[in-house]
Amino acid sequence: MTLLDEILGTTPPEAYALLARAGRDDLEVLSGPVVDVALLADIPLTDAAGIRREVLALVPFRQVVERGYRAHDDGTPLRCMVIDRRESVSRDAAIRVLPDGDIDVAAVGFDIPDAEYADIVRHVIDDEIGRGEGADFVIRRDFIATTGTAASTLAPKLLRRLLERESGAHWTFAIVTPDIALVGASPERHVSVERGVVTMNPISGTYRHPPTGPDRNGFLTFLGDTKEVEELFMVVDEELKMMSAICSSGGFIRGPYLKQMSRLTHTEYLLRGHSDLDVREVLRETMFAPTVTGSPMENACAVIERHETRGRGYYAGVAALITPEEGGGFSLDAPILIRTAQLAGDGVIRVAAGATLVRHSTPEGEVRETHSKASGVLAALGLLPEVDAGRHTLLADDLVIMRALERRNAQLSPFWMNDQEPEPEVGFEGRLALIVDFEDRFTTMLGHQLRHLGMDVRVVHWSAIDDAEIVSADLLVCGPGPGDPTDLASARIRKIGEIIDARRDASLPLLAVCLSHQVLATKLGIGVDRLDRPRQGLAIEIDLFGKPAVVGFYNTFTARLAAGDSLPDGVEGSIDSTTGDVFALRGRGFASVQGHLESILSRDGIVALRLLAASAMSTVAT
Repeated sequence: MTLLDEILGTTPPEAYALLARAGRDDLEVLSGPVVDVALLADIPLTDAAGIRREVLALVPFRQVVERGYRAHDDGTPLRCMVIDRRESVSRDAAIRVLPDGDIDVAAVGFDIPDAEYADIVRHVIDDEIGRGEGADFVIRRDFIATTGTAASTLAPKLLRRLLERESGAHWTFAIVTPDIALVGASPERHVSVERGVVTMNPISGTYRHPPTGPDRNGFLTFLGDTKEVEELFMVVDEELKMMSAICSSGGFIRGPYLKQMSRLTHTEYLLRGHSDLDVREVLRETMFAPTVTGSPMENACAVIERHETRGRGYYAGVAALITPEEGGGFSLDAPILIRTAQLAGDGVIRVAAGATLVRHSTPEGEVRETHSKASGVLAALGLLPEVDAGRHTLLADDLVIMRALERRNAQLSPFWMNDQEPEPEVGFEGRLALIVDFEDRFTTMLGHQLRHLGMDVRVVHWSAIDDAEIVSADLLVCGPGPGDPTDLASARIRKIGEIIDARRDASLPLLAVCLSHQVLATKLGIGVDRLDRPRQGLAIEIDLFGKPAVVGFYNTFTARLAAGDSLPDGVEGSIDSTTGDVFALRGRGFASVQGHLESILSRDGIVALRLLAASAMSTVAT
């Protein structure tokens, strides 16, 4: 009897997994004992004798607390299946033997009704994005159904339907463990590692197929939709933050590509870099994808906790297959747990779906998006009519569509589109840049760019920096972050001001970015206003001290020079002649910029960073 026969028999193993992974034409059949652990570092990759072993780990969303981020603690375990039996069956042969027939499921409906979810969307846009808390946030709701069928019986049936009727998934899978089973078709690889090469796969922007299938003109309209374009660029920026943290050489971008499924098509990029980190550390540093949380990541988790009333279970977490490699080390393949049914031991089925909320979002559109994202799994459960995924022409075969897609790259920074070989700048080599992180990990990208220019770089969280460090570095970079720069009740905002004062009092070079630029402006007597429409994920061409530069902006507040006012003596500014918005400042020993020179949206970012850092370091009082 094969392992698959046993799984489909009357006494299946207590825990098993059936995996159909992209790029393979087989179904991997796995089984082994289950152990729950507290931390990612505890995933048992070796036995008592030091023998390496393969593990399939289910990482719940609440695990994000390992990074110091907030989450509802729903008790969902970090569950590890230690693989001791494995076989492979051709996908076609597996489909023939997997059980078919009706599925005993009754719909209950979304736990948050459409009108209530639309109200949540409005609140997030107005009260979170509109008040500077971040660029985009993902708020989920769950479709609830019930069944009287045991998970070990239901899971193979549901898997067969997904294999037959869904397309474009990174993993199509059924993972059954005591009291918890997951079955889904996830389109999105979160992170993989193979021979030290790290790949991430941000997917964002959602085209909902008409009932008759994808339409060329409709899809071209989608490709030109500002919301969809900015949504993808923002998640790429957020994942580049992660790549810059875990990869010594940063990350470079490939794409854009299309991910076409039965009912939806998404746009995507691939990000690649090299890392020597343990794969468990890679998992920890990349919890979790911005496509299912938002940005900046730390504040996105706080926003999720405020607007979602219960824990996420495994939704937005990952399934991580960790496999020993020849010669030592481990490979990692970890899809995001989306488009997935969570089957509980009490017969309750949850299918979670989230919409990415940005400044251009509409409540009605985001309600529809959650319906669309849940629809593939709901159809496989028999709760929606099926569509034929195989009858539609592939959009990626249309040259007009692909050329329109590729034109997006003309908007992006060439720095991130290629391998970033170091280009040391005279005056930068060997000098220490200390970057203070104010809860936006754009600091990791800034650090990578400053290393590229020849500097030694260290990043420190604002709560951990001491007075000696503030005055020790050759260049101190006050980083960006969420929030209102005038909110002196915030310890974080006060800390920015203290660091700026200390550097200026000591006549030491300072570079301030975004939120810190706004705080510096207030120190110089320049007012700060809230924008009528946030500039989150927006590229603007500015005059940067006589040089044109396209810079990416992520701001809700702006330093603004009132009509008739002027800058203090000795301070020069890049100022919008119409609005008075102060895009950059420089003076003796300091420079600052409202935009994010490190962003993929900053086509001229590395040139502008070189200019501003050099200006800060070359004009210090002696």
